Amino acid sequence: MSLLENLQWRYATKKYDPTKKVAQEDVDKIVEAARLAPTSSGLQQFRVIIITDQELKDKIVPIAWGQEIVAECSHLLVFAAWDRYTEERIDEIYNRTTDERGLPRGRFESYTDKLKAAYLPQSAEENFIHTARQAYIGFGLAIAQAAEQKVDCTPMEGFTTEELDELLDLKSKGLKSVTMLPLGYRDNDGDWLASMKKVRNPKEEFVMEF
Repeated sequence: MSLLENLQWRYATKKYDPTKKVAQEDVDKIVEAARLAPTSSGLQQFRVIIITDQELKDKIVPIAWGQEIVAECSHLLVFAAWDRYTEERIDEIYNRTTDERGLPRGRFESYTDKLKAAYLPQSAEENFIHTARQAYIGFGLAIAQAAEQKVDCTPMEGFTTEELDELLDLKSKGLKSVTMLPLGYRDNDGDWLASMKKVRNPKEEFVMEF
């Protein structure tokens, strides 16, 4: 199937069959799509946390405003972004880039100096707004890859980020949660949305040409 056909197939699943588990191979491909996502200046300012432990998923349900899909899903992906830019983080990425390309470290120093000058004076809040945007790029590609694998998913912003960050100890890792993506297989009989027509704005309203 084409990408557009896959996107037509997918929807925000509202109830999962907890007896059906997603194969690790499929999960790996979904996460790999996020890892290969483009990010601003190639800094990969986000991470993906994979949760399969049932007890932990159950603890996240009240944090996710009582949404049981968190407990019912096969795998729960949490997208978390850098809490702020640091000189060390920027250097680490560009040192890896030069090392893997067989270039001398410092090859991009003039560029990294510009990045540091732009980001380091900003507040942590301003930094996080930017890093979170990068997480959404990977988030979107993970959703598309899940559709290609015929794995159901539910894009989620409905949770209390501070409580999730504390539960997962993200602060110690310099991260803050952005979105969650439950993965699994739809319960056709129990999901009220499964049989509904997909509705989007018509193209003539969605697209503006100048």
